[in-house]
This record gives sequence, structure tokens and C-alpha cells, in this order.
Amino acid sequence: MADSAFKKIQIQRDDTTFDAYVVGKDDAPGIVVIQEWWGVDFEIKNHAVKISKLDTGFKALIPDLYRGKVGLDTAEAQHLMDGLDWQGAVKDIRASVNWLKANGSKKVGVTGMCMGGALAIASSVLVPEVDTVVGFYGTPSSELADPAQAKAPVQAHFGELDNFVGFSDVTAAKSLEEKLKASGVAHEVHIYEGNGHAFLNRSPEGVSRRKSMGLSDEDEAAVELAWSRFTSWMKRYLA
Repeated sequence: MADSAFKKIQIQRDDTTFDAYVVGKDDAPGIVVIQEWWGVDFEIKNHAVKISKLDTGFKALIPDLYRGKVGLDTAEAQHLMDGLDWQGAVKDIRASVNWLKANGSKKVGVTGMCMGGALAIASSVLVPEVDTVVGFYGTPSSELADPAQAKAPVQAHFGELDNFVGFSDVTAAKSLEEKLKASGVAHEVHIYEGNGHAFLNRSPEGVSRRKSMGLSDEDEAAVELAWSRFTSWMKRYLA
């Protein structure tokens, strides 16, 4: 995927400015797409381009939460995620939502994968301007956000074989579902049989990286089902 699809912008919040990457029609509903622990790399850009072309189209915006840093292996990615100011990341997301609303998108959703999935679900609690959230294989720590306090509709997706205990395994998914029930918001939690963590990552580079992490499931049907559920959910709440 050529980077030429993206317009690079700067977004101001408090006393800091960060880069963000935008793709899609100017007046389309907006979706903030939050990076995995790797950073703003090829895979999250692939996802944003895909989202911009789904159905009638969305305007996708990726905020650079790591300020230009990208992890090239799991140790680096872990280090970057461990160093993330999560509260600050939520502020970046809020500023991104508000940028979209000020620039042609009447309604704005948030989505993310892995670390970004956790932040997406946190934003349903902490970012009042968000209209809906779809999170993939990630749940926020209780220090960051309690999904029982969610205020925007949430759809969440998990792999049955995901072994990131307490973050995106089946137990974490079930716990999220209980908390969303308590919140009273519209919600769906989907668990995909036979799939591991990061099952949406289907680019050649993404597949080889997953294999190097011992994640070898290849389930195109699950990927298509997840994207179709994502699309109908976002249309319902952003159209």
C-alpha cells in the first residue's frame, strides 16, 4: 500500500502537537484508527485504507501515538507500549475525534487493534464526543477505564485462541461483555473460533510477522465476517 493515499496533518492538543494520517472522502463519517503496539506501520495503514473504502466510504484518521517511533520486533513494540502515556493517548484520540468533527465528519467512531483495541474501548468511557467504538483483541486496564462506565455503543472482536491473558484472551472478552452489560450501552462481543491474536493482519508482511510470533491461523472467512460486522455497526451509528 503506497503512503501516497494519506494526507499527513498535525493536530494540536494542550501544549503538544502530533502527526496524523488521513485517508477517505472529506465529508464522509469519520473513524479514528488506533495503532497496534508496533506503531503507525504498514499494517495499520492497510486497515485505514480498507476502512476508507468500505461500503459508501469512511474518512479514516490514524493518530501517531508514538510520535514517529515504530517497533520492528516484539521486544521493541513491548518497550514502546510499556512507555506509552495511556492518559495522553486518550487525549490524542479525543483531539483526533474533534478534528474529524471540525473537518467534515458529522459523526465519528473509534476503532483499533491490540493496544489500539484497548484504547478504543477506553474512549467509549473517556471521550464524550465519540459516537461508537469497535475494538479488536484488546481491553483497557482497570486503571485506565472501566467499560461498565461506557457511554457509546461498543462492538468487540476476539480470537478464541488468543493467549494474551487478561488483555485479549477469552476470559478478558467475557469480562468485557459483563461490564458492557452493566453499562447499558448497545454492545456486541464476538469470539472467533480457531483464531489467535491479531487475526485481521493479512498482508504478506503481517502474515510472516504473525508466523514469527507463533500465530499461524489462516482464516479468511473469519476476517471477512469481522469486517462485515464492523461495517454494519459503523454504518448504524455513524450514518
